[in-house]
Amino acid sequence: MSKNDMPVALVTGASSGIGRATALALRQAGYRVFGTSRKTFPAGVDDITMLTCDVTDDDSVQHMVAEVLRDAGRIDLLVNNAGIGLFGGAEESSVAQARSLFEVNVFGVLRVTNAVLPAMRRQTRGRIINMSSVLGLIPSPYNALYASTKHAVEGYSESLDHELRTLGIRVVLVEPAVTRTSFEENTIKPDRTLQVYDADRARVHALLPAMMETGDAPEIVAATVLKAATELAPKRRYTAGKQAGQVRFLRRYLPESFVDKAIRKFNQLPT
Repeated sequence: MSKNDMPVALVTGASSGIGRATALALRQAGYRVFGTSRKTFPAGVDDITMLTCDVTDDDSVQHMVAEVLRDAGRIDLLVNNAGIGLFGGAEESSVAQARSLFEVNVFGVLRVTNAVLPAMRRQTRGRIINMSSVLGLIPSPYNALYASTKHAVEGYSESLDHELRTLGIRVVLVEPAVTRTSFEENTIKPDRTLQVYDADRARVHALLPAMMETGDAPEIVAATVLKAATELAPKRRYTAGKQAGQVRFLRRYLPESFVDKAIRKFNQLPT
């Protein structure tokens, strides 16, 4: 298949982890793949074209999308994967720090989507996959701000799908649980820690290593993205992996009081 005949995919945050695994899975499935990274990345590794892009910067996003369109002429699939984490009590982050988190995880999705949509509308077809999380479904102590960004992405994505469906464009959510990547290592800390939260915060944080050991490989999430990208009649959301499926079942079918107690018990907080 020549490059001109290949569907074109754009994956943000594709230098490592879920983004890299997704880019590779799409390439192996026959897509021509463009990936983005905040820092310069080898351009042609694994036959994936890597571009530098800061999703918090309007000009950077517009330049990147224009470069893809100049080179490929179209964008059939957008995977909004770029994101950062923040672990700490909600009160422990300043408004400025919370705003910077939303700038990447929410407004970054909005920027890239808005930059790609004119091309998809001209094509009268396209698919957008927004990387959410099981924390877009449930609360999580000491992840309040990060969970808020994913809840925002969920509401935005479902609403946007209704707006775009008549134009031939679908918007889909993928919801991983804990995944074995370097994401946790790159999670930022609150900028004004408070002693009152030290004990509970440390107790919850101590659970992470065991969770990472039993977490899903990024390739499992990538396979879910590929399914969401290629199904003719996509679902609104796809949970990625066994743990994510269990969380979705818990939230959807069990009483709220049961879920509340289960979350506190799992995080070793007093009930």
